[in-house]
Amino acid sequence: MNTRLSHSAKTQPLLHFAEAVVVRSGNPILSIDSFTLHEGENIAILGPNGSGKSTFIKLITREVFPLHRDDPPVLFRGSERVLLSDIKKCIGVVSSTMQDQITVHLPVIDAVCGGLFGTLGILPQHTVSDHSMAQAYRAMELLDVADLADRDIKTLSTGQARRVLFARALVHDPQVLVLDEPCTGLDPEGMFHVRQSIRALAQAGKSIVLVTHYPEDIVPEITRLVLLKGGRLYADGPKEELLTDATMTALFEVPLQIQRRGGYYSLVSEY
Repeated sequence: MNTRLSHSAKTQPLLHFAEAVVVRSGNPILSIDSFTLHEGENIAILGPNGSGKSTFIKLITREVFPLHRDDPPVLFRGSERVLLSDIKKCIGVVSSTMQDQITVHLPVIDAVCGGLFGTLGILPQHTVSDHSMAQAYRAMELLDVADLADRDIKTLSTGQARRVLFARALVHDPQVLVLDEPCTGLDPEGMFHVRQSIRALAQAGKSIVLVTHYPEDIVPEITRLVLLKGGRLYADGPKEELLTDATMTALFEVPLQIQRRGGYYSLVSEY
């Protein structure tokens, strides 16, 4: 199944995959025949466990590489050769697992500024300029956590800490935010605030790449859905066409129903 999404013509998309195959221990774990992400797009990547979502994201962020081919399988803004620093400048990443890495007591503002250096705090060799500090506060204001700047990050609720990590990813002003299952482990209040933050980021002009198991995470600003199954691209198209009972049931291989309310979708199991 492969529903194509029509895009306005642009000379150089942000990312293009063509016959990109990632291998682990001699076995292919992800095979993408064709995928294009245009500048400014908001997409959600949906699929069951083991479908290849994490590997797909690592292919985007250049944490893994596909098998070499004469025709380059991955192009970033039309180029085969790109510096990792260019990727990091363009793409900010937030994962629910990052929260597990916060094992020390530090002020929230230090955690956010650490995003400028790729660390979870400000190391002794780091110097934060007034301009960078202002960037950090702007990011925190957008995520509605500026009032937490002086708090110990270890004292925050899980939802508050997750939004602080959003601000950390935003501090260097990337064009794209990759959100890897950002609502995992949150209670309903935390989910609400994180989803509101995703909306705020999209409305502020950031391109969102959301990885999730749940349609509930797909905010109205996300218009395109990419479905993965068994390490392959199962479908790619407008969410209105793909968020259906039949498609979700086939994707997860259990009876499912999709409910729509306003611009939001929810998944209901048939017991």
